[in-house]
Amino acid sequence: MMNRLERLFGGGSEARVRYLAGEFQVLSAGDYVRCAVTGARIDLQNLRYWSVELQEAYATPEASMTRYLETHPGG
Repeated sequence: MMNRLERLFGGGSEARVRYLAGEFQVLSAGDYVRCAVTGARIDLQNLRYWSVELQEAYATPEASMTRYLETHPGG
C-alpha cells in the first residue's frame, strides 16, 4: 500500500486490467494504466475510455477515436 507522499510524488505501480463492457476488472493491483495511444498515465479512478476488443485503455475520447480509425479503416 502506498503512503500519501508516494501519491504526491508520482509513486505507485501500473495495474493489469481486463476491460469489459461498461466496467473493468483489476487483475493485478496498481494505481494506474497507460493510454495505448499517447502513453499518458491514467489513474484508475479516472479511467473512462477503453476497448473491450483490443483490451487497451485511452486517456481521452480523441485517443479512443484515433485507435478506432487505425483499426477500422474505412469504417
